[in-house]
Amino acid sequence: MHFTIRPTTEHDWESVRELRLEMVQDTPMGFAESYETALTHGEATWRERGARGTGPDTAAFAAIAEDGRWIGFMGGMLHEGMATLIGVYVTPDYRGDIGVADALLAAVEHWAAQRGESLRLHVHENNDRARRYYEKRGFTATGREFPYILNNDELEHEMVKNLAVSVKP
Repeated sequence: MHFTIRPTTEHDWESVRELRLEMVQDTPMGFAESYETALTHGEATWRERGARGTGPDTAAFAAIAEDGRWIGFMGGMLHEGMATLIGVYVTPDYRGDIGVADALLAAVEHWAAQRGESLRLHVHENNDRARRYYEKRGFTATGREFPYILNNDELEHEMVKNLAVSVKP
């Protein structure tokens, strides 16, 4: 299965919307937004999200299959002076050893390495699949925990990867 990775643009808003709705339905605990909330956003919001791929302090990368279907997404943003990984998703048919997640992560890591020496993320306490993936890719738990934005009775754990030794330009 072949695919390409590219930054998103404002003009991708319909594909951004379609994939985001899939994301929040497939893995509700993986995102800081419910499906119901995502449905309420208008075109301007989706255009803004698409434009993150061309922003100075944001990154947004799409994985696109040969047939044009969007099959994955990862983004980044500067938060409190540190690059933060956000919006990680690969559609179920493309998960595993195909390389979609790794290609997306490489794009975000390259973006982040131009802005600092580390990349941070928050992962839901019950999202073991994601946590294992991040650990295999060099992320380590910092011990910091935060209430999950959609349910304060649940936690997100912070993980960080040192890019100074792992990402070569």
